[in-house]
Amino acid sequence: MEVSDLMDKIVSLCKRRGFIFPSAEIYGGFRSTYDYGPLGSLMLRNVRTAWWKEIVQKRRDVVPIDASILSSPRIWEASGHLANFTDPLVDCRNCKERWRADHIDGVCPNCGSSNLTEARAFNMMFKSFVGPVEDDASVAYLRPETAQGMFINYKLVQQSANLKPPFGIAQIGKSFRNEITPGNFVFRTREFEQMEMEFFVHPEEAEKWHVYWYNERYNWYLNLGVPETMLRLRHHGKEELSHYSAGTVDVEFLFPWGWGELEGIANRTDYDLNAHMQASGEDLSFFDQNTKERYIPYAIEPAAGVTRAMMAFLLAAYDEDVIAGEPRTLLRLHPRLAPYTVSVLPLSKKPELQKVANEIFSDLSESYSVGYDETQSIGRRYRRQDEIGTPFCVTVDFQTLEDGAVTIRDRDSTSQERVSISELSQYLAVKVRDW
Repeated sequence: MEVSDLMDKIVSLCKRRGFIFPSAEIYGGFRSTYDYGPLGSLMLRNVRTAWWKEIVQKRRDVVPIDASILSSPRIWEASGHLANFTDPLVDCRNCKERWRADHIDGVCPNCGSSNLTEARAFNMMFKSFVGPVEDDASVAYLRPETAQGMFINYKLVQQSANLKPPFGIAQIGKSFRNEITPGNFVFRTREFEQMEMEFFVHPEEAEKWHVYWYNERYNWYLNLGVPETMLRLRHHGKEELSHYSAGTVDVEFLFPWGWGELEGIANRTDYDLNAHMQASGEDLSFFDQNTKERYIPYAIEPAAGVTRAMMAFLLAAYDEDVIAGEPRTLLRLHPRLAPYTVSVLPLSKKPELQKVANEIFSDLSESYSVGYDETQSIGRRYRRQDEIGTPFCVTVDFQTLEDGAVTIRDRDSTSQERVSISELSQYLAVKVRDW
């Protein structure tokens, strides 16, 4: 399969099978916005859950919050976003299109003209107003990142949860950036969902924790099925560091158009807490009772996008092969990411088979996301489940009525095994655990 074809095939599969739809398509679409269909919603949830389990659930030193999306201008003035959160914008005098100057190398991608305006700073934050009057006193912003909600709540979280550095604050939520040139499907959109964590540490331990976290985050993608050949760690050069960063490392993925950022892990130093201390007058330092030392913690920030991660998992999982002389499309998704871990397929619509299939569905759905498919031939249903990434299919046949067993089919190998219904849940638990 040509790499250049992969993106087209993923976009087509996503729409055809209900992963991702262009938003407002019946009205001609709305640029750079997407809606997530039944399977896409399930997979997004699974990506969030996998991140949450690794970052929050399995750790004693990380706690969650859920901060507001609408936010005061004072936050963004203090953080530097009003002054620094900008992209260089140019206009093509020939076709009137607008572009990010650092993305087009002096030539308009639309018409090929080099007759461009001088670059000017364009702030990417979405501005709104709170209340009925649109004036300077009612200005608010949709947050361009979830990080600042963790910084402004740092002291409240630290005191209420009785925490001492090193500890982290994590959240998953929507952010909004008025990108000049969004594109590459859901890779860059104006509305997106972030999985972010601020890990607060003693300044002298910041580098150690930075190394720890960028390795942890790299391994998270590996453990969920992304091959090493499609992942790398890239250290930012000094000239490209954000204004708050003493060091940033990106986990990059080999997208069809080349290497691109999947997740950034930054050493934000004490920049943000310092800035909010100065702007608000609140003391955000930490006093260590054991050492009698007072200091402002440094923050190590792993920041990933839910939709961008989902896109990478889909690209890494896409495969085509031939089974029994017939071509097959499949998604080799990890069971923790697949929209359905298992699907129940009664061999026919006979009531006696449907009754058993429904009972199995009800039982398995207590622990797994379960699909159910009873239309067309069993072969076509297997192919359909392969294409949406379902790792296991449970076929209920007429023999089931006699021996109380079902056939389990493995997506990747297409091998089949007979398993007792009473042992089915435990069988799947072991398969998923050992994946």
